[in-house]
Amino acid sequence: MSAKELLDEALKLKPEERFTLVEGLIKSLDEPDKRLDDIWAEEAQRRLRAYRRGELETVPMEVLFKDE
Repeated sequence: MSAKELLDEALKLKPEERFTLVEGLIKSLDEPDKRLDDIWAEEAQRRLRAYRRGELETVPMEVLFKDE
């Protein structure tokens, strides 16, 4: 069944049933992805090591959050 067919069928549901469907779909998008967490943790470690070796250019926090 295509996405359009699913949508057409979903629109025939009662409002509370549509809400349950939408809520379930949104929750499925918010589930943590262990692979992404691992990738970000590895990237954070790589950046920290580069910073400690003096290989990473830094920007003061005041400059980052300065109102323009």
